[in-house]
Amino acid sequence: MNQDRLSPNEEDAITDAAAHWCMRLNAEDCTAAEREAFDQWLAADPRHVEEYRAMQDIWCTADLLPRHPPVVDLAARRPRPSRSWRPLASAAALALLALPLAGWVGWEQGWLPNHYQHFEASDRQQQVRLSDGSVVELNLNSELRYFNFKDQRQVTLIKGEAFFKVSHDSNHPFIVRAGHGQTRVTGTQFNVWKYQDQVKVTLVEGSVLVSSNGAEGGYRLGPGMQASYHLGDFEPQLAQSDDYDNSLAWRNGKLILDNLSLSQALPVINRYLDKPLLLADESTGTIRVSGVYNTREVSRLVDNLPKVLPVYLTRSKDGSTVLNRISPFSNKG
Repeated sequence: MNQDRLSPNEEDAITDAAAHWCMRLNAEDCTAAEREAFDQWLAADPRHVEEYRAMQDIWCTADLLPRHPPVVDLAARRPRPSRSWRPLASAAALALLALPLAGWVGWEQGWLPNHYQHFEASDRQQQVRLSDGSVVELNLNSELRYFNFKDQRQVTLIKGEAFFKVSHDSNHPFIVRAGHGQTRVTGTQFNVWKYQDQVKVTLVEGSVLVSSNGAEGGYRLGPGMQASYHLGDFEPQLAQSDDYDNSLAWRNGKLILDNLSLSQALPVINRYLDKPLLLADESTGTIRVSGVYNTREVSRLVDNLPKVLPVYLTRSKDGSTVLNRISPFSNKG
């Protein structure tokens, strides 16, 4: 198959095949010959990789589904570009290839979405529109998936940071999953920041319900409030935001550090670095830093830290930069 533009029928054929392989690889009677045939189909065209990866997303991210097919490692294959799926394409493919009416039942039961979108921003910010009309601004190095289910709209923030302007629908709640928690709204504006197992939610307008660690219920935020949680936190930490504008400065390409300790600043700084900046010890983490920086030039901030703080830089074994505190009795300059 060449790389020319496909007809709608050809596109549907690839979608149907991806759905078929998703189900066959999950079947108990799947044979070695079938797995070999699947490998050959996957290698035949880069578009097969893209379509099968998207089908995996639907099965593996929609965790209300009763079963999950084996996840095939596609890391070494061609990466998938950000794109929007045709409405109902995946559900229709499953309906054709599974038991009669299975796709329709999956939608009616809330197991399968009728629309899926995937977006990724690497070296520049992006503004994207979801199929429900909501608008999302993505920070650098951010990625999310969107699923429209019958009873809810669901976003998974895989990494990074996003600002949401949610289209109001009181009968169709909008849920953002980030780390080990979620934010539930019907229509509002808010920011979600995620780094490793840390998440911070900042509310701008309306109200949101934030829960962590799978706890039922949640805590309601009003405008100007923040909720933060880590892995294992049973309850999110709530605060009235004193750095409200600072948290949203990234939308203007700025990183604002307002008298933060280095231990507080590093998770924010590391979001923009290829390799994380490390602290030599707890004492180094207590040093405070301030300043306004360009989000595209955070690496220059790291190089300049010894010029404004009592620290010097070393390298760890894996090549990461380490901040070391200069002792008052040290001769280091």
